[in-house]
Amino acid sequence: MSTHVEPRIEPAPEILAAARAWLTPVRAALGPEFLAAYLTGSVLTHGFNPKRSRVNLAVIARALPADTLDAVAAALPRLRSAARFEALFLTRDQIQMSLDAFPIEWLEMKERHLLLEGQEVLAAVEVPRTYLRLQLEHELRGKHIQLRQAYIHFARDPHELRRLLEVAASSFAALFRTLVRLRGEEPPAEPQRVVERVAELFGLDAQGLSSAHRVRHAARRHKSAEIVPIYRRFLAEVDRLIAALDRMKT
Repeated sequence: MSTHVEPRIEPAPEILAAARAWLTPVRAALGPEFLAAYLTGSVLTHGFNPKRSRVNLAVIARALPADTLDAVAAALPRLRSAARFEALFLTRDQIQMSLDAFPIEWLEMKERHLLLEGQEVLAAVEVPRTYLRLQLEHELRGKHIQLRQAYIHFARDPHELRRLLEVAASSFAALFRTLVRLRGEEPPAEPQRVVERVAELFGLDAQGLSSAHRVRHAARRHKSAEIVPIYRRFLAEVDRLIAALDRMKT
């Protein structure tokens, strides 16, 4: 089955301008250690919501000794508007040495990034897929345990369960895209379609698996009485997904 690959879009001009303004003092603090700065993540998709989403940046340096870290810490913008920017600082060597440890994160960044300033570093990165299934299982099992523990503590608190589902919608998004990649396909453009495709590929209930996404992006706020069964349904489908992924070992 063919899929429509999620395109990388150009962010709004005001976001680009704000990102470059944020970067200016940071680049000055890095001095000759600076290599590149990228926009990454959801800001490069149609689903980006400036009211709810953070703008992710990756700042890559030759080295990050303690003195340089102090200079960057002092230079970080303190304006209220800067709170929506979330930067990851890395060295080029760290990228190369962590490709096998974090294949999901690097595949996501390699496939969706926009160079703000500096030299192109990510284009030459080759992410090995040897450990992709293993990291997926690790991440899914960990999140499932956390969701189950949270349900034990907050089963009578639908407001907290709603918040947890909204958080899960974001944290599971990259995992769902990677599951599609693991089956040799490119993820669809729309996040909802990504979840549906995962359900198709692994024989799951699409409505249940997309519960978190629907709670986060619903046009209407779900009633408290609806949240508990929605949470339980999502938890059950994640459990089934882990079992299906585990069967891929054999």
